[in-house]
Amino acid sequence: MYDLPDLREATDAWWSGLARALRSEGIKDVPEALVRPSNTEDVWSSNELLLSQTCGYSMVTSWRGRLTYVATPCYKAQGCQGPLYSSVILVPAASPARTPEELRGRRCVINGYGSHSGCNALRATIASLARDGRFFGTVTVSGSHAQSIAMLERGEADATAIDCVVYALLTRFRPELSDRVRIVGRTVSAPVGPYVTRRDVPEDLVRRLQRGLARAIKDPDLVSARQALLLDRFEILPSARYDDMTRLEREASECGYRDFTQ
Repeated sequence: MYDLPDLREATDAWWSGLARALRSEGIKDVPEALVRPSNTEDVWSSNELLLSQTCGYSMVTSWRGRLTYVATPCYKAQGCQGPLYSSVILVPAASPARTPEELRGRRCVINGYGSHSGCNALRATIASLARDGRFFGTVTVSGSHAQSIAMLERGEADATAIDCVVYALLTRFRPELSDRVRIVGRTVSAPVGPYVTRRDVPEDLVRRLQRGLARAIKDPDLVSARQALLLDRFEILPSARYDDMTRLEREASECGYRDFTQ
């Protein structure tokens, strides 16, 4: 989920060490290298899927029952609290808006309707501010967080919500970004996108994957990779915790909020 181009080396190093840890747990046929498809859903639907990361909102909506939860990563980024994260609500630096409420009637861009960080979390945060089921003047889909930010920079949108981990990573590689956009608020928090495996795997394999993650997170040879990825540790949550995301969706609907409906 956070495989930015500038982080490829760190991501590959993390996988190399994690793969080593998984083999130490007796897991066979662990791939030497990551698969980076243009369409992540091709990997999630594969009968050969060993380990991936997905949006928690997808896991409990369109992919419910089609993936098996393994663990939740915890990141060291502002806006994260243990296994929970939020999104930053951004506007162009020159925007007069200082609070989310001042975005009423403005042009919003989201990365996709299936995204928690870019859509569901923002919807839950804005719903109570809506009037007659509306808040934003228009809502456009960009396809990615990076494209949403680019639209702000080009003056094509007035507001967006960006995963706080993505924002922390992007501002590390693009320090000038903090001069181009500005944070006016943060969304409600929810569990971070989990590590998952394919459906119907033996419980023993899930436990081995969890032990492998625990082993890798303590590996001193992976400290630099983890720091680059802002990865702190893993927690194993009750899978029902991710139902908080559908609860947020339901509560927005009960408010009659309609800006984020396809």
